[in-house]
Amino acid sequence: MKELSYIFPASPSDVDPAQLDAARIPQHVAVIMDGNGRWAKARALNRLRGHKAGIEAVRETIRCANDLGVRYLTIYSFSTENWKRPEDEVVGLMNLFAKTMLAEVDGLHAEGVRVMTIGDLSPLPAETREAFQTAWEKTRHNQGMTLVVAVNYGGRAEIVHAANEYMREVAAVVASGGEVPRLTEELLESHLATAGIPDPELLIRTSGERRLSNFLLWQAAYAEFVSSEVLWPDFDRYEFLRCLLEYQRRDRRFGAL
Repeated sequence: MKELSYIFPASPSDVDPAQLDAARIPQHVAVIMDGNGRWAKARALNRLRGHKAGIEAVRETIRCANDLGVRYLTIYSFSTENWKRPEDEVVGLMNLFAKTMLAEVDGLHAEGVRVMTIGDLSPLPAETREAFQTAWEKTRHNQGMTLVVAVNYGGRAEIVHAANEYMREVAAVVASGGEVPRLTEELLESHLATAGIPDPELLIRTSGERRLSNFLLWQAAYAEFVSSEVLWPDFDRYEFLRCLLEYQRRDRRFGAL
């Protein structure tokens, strides 16, 4: 972790970086980035302008998380349900994903960040798919923080996909006359898109909303949920710090006393 004075150079009076316990930085932070549309509406702008404004909040969060030593940062960029939005907004988002990923990948690579995606990329426009693939190929061997971009992702679809993968395994075992493996949590997890990634300890949702919206349903079983009132484009490293301090105030018992 870098020096706190470097990460938080001008901390507001209501939050003290010195209170942050470096030994209790969550290994995996997941973020539901909410409020772009409301941010734009409050300024009489179209929704896409809100999404564009949210890019700086993404940059700021990635930098801060990486500097603090977070090992995995998962951001909910586009859900399986977001296809229901107006066509011009969806098309604009897909173009924004492609342009942003290609513009940011060199900087992320220089910082040692590894970029990967979860979700079904097949329905995305070719340009958008290729941008994410380019980012993965360029950064896949990096040893720093892993940025997980959830795009066309849904928690239910992920669990169904994992179950289908298990059934395919069973069919192959039965066909070969072998013994069918008993389905366990560990076996199902090995077929999730996040296989090999620890479950998030902290899940942040901005704009004051308090629901999962089909995000990491399996993985977030024991995540600490922190709701920030800030709209996503206004989310900065100091609001991230507030969320981390709230997380560190929690007593995580995992069902025990």
